[in-house]
Amino acid sequence: MAQPLKDMIDTGSVTRLADGIAAASPAGRAARDPFVAAALAGLDGRELKDRIRHVAGALHEALALPFPAAAAVLRDATAHVRLDMWSGWPATEYVGTYGVDHLDEAMSTIAVLTPYATGEFAVRPFLDRYGDIALKTMRDWADADDEHLRRLASEGSRPRLPWGSRVRWLMAPGPTVPILDRLRDDPSEYVRRSVANHVNDFSKDDPDAALALLTRWRAEGGTHVDRVLRHALRGMLRAGHPEALALVGAAPGAGAVEALAVAAEVAVGDRLPFTVTVRAGAPGPLILKYAVRRDGSRRVFHLAERVAARADETFTVTKNHSFRPVTTRTEPPGPRELDIIVNGEPRATAAFTLVEARTG
Repeated sequence: MAQPLKDMIDTGSVTRLADGIAAASPAGRAARDPFVAAALAGLDGRELKDRIRHVAGALHEALALPFPAAAAVLRDATAHVRLDMWSGWPATEYVGTYGVDHLDEAMSTIAVLTPYATGEFAVRPFLDRYGDIALKTMRDWADADDEHLRRLASEGSRPRLPWGSRVRWLMAPGPTVPILDRLRDDPSEYVRRSVANHVNDFSKDDPDAALALLTRWRAEGGTHVDRVLRHALRGMLRAGHPEALALVGAAPGAGAVEALAVAAEVAVGDRLPFTVTVRAGAPGPLILKYAVRRDGSRRVFHLAERVAARADETFTVTKNHSFRPVTTRTEPPGPRELDIIVNGEPRATAAFTLVEARTG
């Protein structure tokens, strides 16, 4: 079983950060042992983000320096110890929490730390407080040599950054488009994926603006335009948006289901097997999704993508849908329906029953 993420913030991660600040300056050496003691005290029982805040608070108390001096210690620490996500995240949290009155020092420190522990969460308070002044620095980051810093320009300014604090003025797509234009064909997939996620965020609040941006990118071309567009449009493709389908070359409404075989029942914790045969209806891409429905719930999942050379071409796809319980969602036993969606249109439905978990 995988180790819970919260347990990655532990004695080892705290000690690594402590060793870095101790090597950076006399003040860091003096703070090392008090920091480790305070950071580890009460760490058990806390969840991930609370652990990070706790360690950042311990760092603040132990260093006891004005922010510009403390930020210099953190920047210097990276030259002595190779931080990672778990040792560096509390350092970026420290900057985002205690550096909000010091924009320039804070942003330069985030830039130094982000190759070791992404600063996407730390920049949010500065974007919220300083607006386009902070975003100007991030536009400069988009031209950086380091791919982590280029990615931060896009990821840190995402309208709906997961786990990140909401910055309302970023909900409109305009302010960050210059960053995305610079990075959309970046040589790093790590950067391009962030760009696509950023545009997918746009599509949830302003689908027309997202489509207009992606249509322009399609017209301008680029080495990686196809993959960026598909990932950016995944939410709209899941919803069967006709313009999104057309943008990736899929004829909206094309395709028919010739056969659908679904198990009659599946137990909680098991997998539902099903097989579907689809006839293309027209040459070009077929984007296949499926939905699982019950009263009050409909969830859509990716099934497959195929490219038909001719209208009468058929494809058969087999899938096993998991009903393993997860902490964020419970699935009560009862009747269900499975929909097969082809290029945005439901084309076949089959009923099945979810039953209680098997025992023995």
